[in-house]
Amino acid sequence: MATDYLTAPVKSKEMPRGIPFIIGNEAAERFSYYGMRSILVVFMTEYLMGADGQLDVMSNADARAAYHDFATAVYLLPILGAILSDGFWGKYKTILRLSLVYCLGHLVLALDETRLGLSIGLGLIAIGSGGIKPCTSANVGDQFGEMNRHLISRVFSLFYFSINFGSFFATLLIPYLLKSAGPSVAFGLPGALMFLATFVFWLGRRKFVHVPPAGMEFVKESFSKDGIQSIAKLVVLMLFLAPFYALFEQTGSAWVLQAKAMDRNFLGFEILPSQVHAANPILVMVLAPLFAYLVYPFVERFTQVTPLRKMGVGFFVTGSSFLVAAYVEHLIGLGQRPTIWWQMLGYLIITVGEVLTTITALEFFYTQAPPKMKSAIMSVKMFAVSVGNQFTSLVNRVIQNDDGTNKLEGASYYLFFVGLMFASATLFIFVARKYPVRDYLQGTD
Repeated sequence: MATDYLTAPVKSKEMPRGIPFIIGNEAAERFSYYGMRSILVVFMTEYLMGADGQLDVMSNADARAAYHDFATAVYLLPILGAILSDGFWGKYKTILRLSLVYCLGHLVLALDETRLGLSIGLGLIAIGSGGIKPCTSANVGDQFGEMNRHLISRVFSLFYFSINFGSFFATLLIPYLLKSAGPSVAFGLPGALMFLATFVFWLGRRKFVHVPPAGMEFVKESFSKDGIQSIAKLVVLMLFLAPFYALFEQTGSAWVLQAKAMDRNFLGFEILPSQVHAANPILVMVLAPLFAYLVYPFVERFTQVTPLRKMGVGFFVTGSSFLVAAYVEHLIGLGQRPTIWWQMLGYLIITVGEVLTTITALEFFYTQAPPKMKSAIMSVKMFAVSVGNQFTSLVNRVIQNDDGTNKLEGASYYLFFVGLMFASATLFIFVARKYPVRDYLQGTD
């Protein structure tokens, strides 16, 4: 019964009891999502079948565009999850119900290797994955009140660690399964992990806080002075996050295709192009605690470390990673076969940018949201990812010439995004200085 559930944080200085279930759910769900996503571009360019049973693969540019169209939908649909969660169902029911839609999408991908199956499967996954996104991260913050608010930063870092823990193993295993066992098994295993994630979440239902849906109060708060101001100022921040994601999301598309043309001998092993992305989650698991416990405290001795300063530095760092990618593309253009260690350097740089930007934004957006609008505000953050992906998709469509060539060939493709990121980061400096910060937590006014 609903009355058996906690509806507000317990007054305690300890870690909330529901956190292990939420973290376990996130690790399994992220294995599911990133495992599926890691093979999408390779599947579309090498394995996609036509209705006649013959290969019907996409070009590299079309596959990049389709990949980012899917990501656009995944990060656009959080607004649906936010409305269902904050206005009608609450976070728990929204996550549980849309997780089942998510599982169905994986099943379709595993059973149908045609373009129709790809469209339906990805559509269902976008609804499920996108719908639960603002709820899962907001659900973490809902577990905390004023007495244990000092643990929020640590738990959001742990939450992000679990994302990358699941992603790391998925990115190593699923590309291997695609090559050795085919698409059905490679898409089927992520589906099984998504079902496991749903089950783990259900097991913790009596351990964590269920903040009730606000109903009409959600609408009233959304259109209140505080609500409108919160949304307006975070939309401004979202516009600066979008260029970051336009670059970062390409590690799963353009960087995978680039890795095909590189010498992928890594410590004596020949790794698959999709497996190179595993460098990102393992680096996050190393760098996130390193920055939280060493780098930030050290810098704090000399200057104040604020969320907006972290994000600003992260933007410049991320742009620098695409300079490495541009240099690799330049070497490939000379007929050389550059070592994959160059791309590993790029991953190191872009992961530093991710730690500075994404983890910080996750916590910042939550704390800046009024209590009845937590999921809605988190969807604004997710919308930045959607805008960034759609921009990349449009670029990949616009640059295609009728003769099959591209207007941005080789290194110029990456340098275009370098210019975009540096220009945005420079403008952000001036905006951040004037940005009004106001924290809200559950159980406080």
